[in-house]
Order: sequence, then C-alpha cells, then structure tokens
Amino acid sequence: MKKMIDLFAGCGGLSLGMEQAGFTTVFANEINTSLFETYLYNRDLPKESYFTGDINELNKNIKKYKSKFNDVDLVCGGPPCQGFSMANRQRMLDDPRNTLYKAFLEFLKEVKPKFFVMENVKGMSKKIDEIIIDFKEYLGEEYSFSHSLLNAKNFGLPQNRERFFIIGNRLNVDTNNLFAEIKNNKLRNSFVLKDAISDLPELKPNSTKNNTRIENKEIGFFETDYFYPKSTYADFINNRKKVDKLYNHKNRYNNDRDIQIFSLLPQGANSLHKSIEDIMPYKSRNHIFKDKYFKLDENEVCKTITSHMKHDCNMYIHPNQARGLSPREAARVQTFPDYYIFKGTPNYWYAQIGNAVPVKLAEFIGKEIIKYL
Repeated sequence: MKKMIDLFAGCGGLSLGMEQAGFTTVFANEINTSLFETYLYNRDLPKESYFTGDINELNKNIKKYKSKFNDVDLVCGGPPCQGFSMANRQRMLDDPRNTLYKAFLEFLKEVKPKFFVMENVKGMSKKIDEIIIDFKEYLGEEYSFSHSLLNAKNFGLPQNRERFFIIGNRLNVDTNNLFAEIKNNKLRNSFVLKDAISDLPELKPNSTKNNTRIENKEIGFFETDYFYPKSTYADFINNRKKVDKLYNHKNRYNNDRDIQIFSLLPQGANSLHKSIEDIMPYKSRNHIFKDKYFKLDENEVCKTITSHMKHDCNMYIHPNQARGLSPREAARVQTFPDYYIFKGTPNYWYAQIGNAVPVKLAEFIGKEIIKYL
C-alpha cells in the first residue's frame, strides 16, 4: 500500500487523481465542513483517519495521529496563500496571511514523507526564489524539489487550466526529470468540450426564481436514473466503470434578458458581439465587461472552470443550449467521474468543482511519482 496524506483536501479532486494512480489516502484534513462533506461522502474513511479543522490545530496535536503518519509515501495539498502578490514586499513566510503555507511546511518537517506535492495558482511561481528558501529553512538539505506550471490542455484534457506545482522527495529522485516524465503523459487523442458534455441530457432555460429545490426533466435533477450513450470520454473519466445514475445535472435560474443573450450569441463570442449589442446591459462599460458573457466553443477546450460559477455562469454559456453549464458539466470538464457526488446546495457544487485540481491531471502526476516507490 502506498500511503498518502491529503491536506487542504477540498472536495477531493487532487486526492481522487492520486488514488486512481494507486495511492491510498490514510489521512485527510480540511477546515471547511461543507467541502469535506463531499470529500468524505465519496470515500470510506474512518473517523480517526481525518481531521476537520485548522491545520495549525492538527500540527499541535500531531502526536495523537502518530500511527497514521509513520512511513508516509506522499503528502499533497494546496495551502491558500493570500500574501504572495508581487506588490507585497513582505517575505511570504513572514506574512501573517500565509500561516497555512507555513503550517504545510511544518507538517512536512514533522511527518517526513518520501514525496510531497504542493499545488497553487500560477501567480505563485513568481515567488519561487522565496519559496525555495522557505522550503530549505524547514526541510534542510534532506529534500530535493523542483517546480513547474502544468496546463490541463497540454495533457489532452478539455480545459485551459494552468496551475503551479512543486514536487519534492528525500529519495534522491531527480525532480526535474520527474516533471519531464509527467509532461510526456499526453493522451494520444486530445479531448475538447464537445467530447466532455455532449452525451448529457439537454436542459431548458430556467426562468423561475427561488426554485432551488425544484427538479424535473426540463431543468434537471439532483439525482436521476440515466442511460449514458457510448462515449470515449465517459469511459476515460469513469475508468470504464458502468454508471447508471446522473448526479448534479441541474440548471440554475436566469432572467429573460440573459436567456435571450445566451440564445443569440454564437459560439466563441463574448459581450462585444454585434448580435447582442441592442440588449447588452453594460454597453457604457464594455471595456470592463467584455467577458461578462461568453459562449463556449464546443470544438475547443473549455476556459478555466472557476469557483465564480457559484455566482453565475454567464461566462460559461453552453455551446448549444440557452443556459450556463450545469455543475455536472463543469465536473466533467474537471475530469471528475460521473459517480462522484457533490453535496450541499447547487451553487455550492460550482464552488467545490471550481476550486478542485482536475482529477486526471492529478492522476498523471501520481502515476509518475508512484514508479519511484
């Protein structure tokens, strides 16, 4: 068994990919109980194998979990780092907003996994010189590590999503070479948006306010029986596992004007397109709102799925239907399997999905790391 600990676990995209690569999650930590509800619902982790709460508290009580932390192969996580902007002159480690980043380093120092993976927004790469100093301060010379920006679309996945990764180890593995091996993991045939969503049932526009709990064939279901048409993409994300339920495929409310805009815009067009200039509500501020509306192109990869979708999906208009992407469609783009169920309210499904690491990208990374174990 290759043992993995998942910190800042979120709804579980990163660890799911690592699990698909062959790792077994022996411990997980997440402070947000709503996110963790989804994580735990999709796994069979006993109570002593997770900690819901602040990682700083976990670090204070680390001896309590000592048996779980022996001989760990991998620790992964994406600590939020609010204070790494280039304009901020304070050292990252000393910035009070970055206590979670510091706690991640403290955990690594204490547990000493064979490998670690840290994931974050691509802007963090600009602070790499500082990060290297911080990691060496905490871990000494025992670990070697390197970093790279990885974009999901470069692996054949149907999304333009670039993230920053640091991989380190204490087994004398050349991590620059490891990143090169990870980047060789391209799919033979790349997927585009159409591949990811075209086998899901059509949904009609939803123009009824305050109907979050309503579900039907028109606007979708929280859960329903569904016969999936044959799809190479579905086989890929589901690892050929048969799924006969459809979860989280539900449309959100939009006003009549937005629905009209969704209908009129051609694929690949944004708020400045002439087809909607008569009804565009932000004409006086077009320079600011040019991406207020964007209709996705089914023959291209999807733009980056983000947690902003919890507010509206105007920047993620379905290529052929007058609505935004459903949470299940967003999860499809993020390469979550169809059997992965998101808990909470529909708006919160979007937040969870938008914050996750693409599952198959994590799997590509995990498959290369596990070869050295």
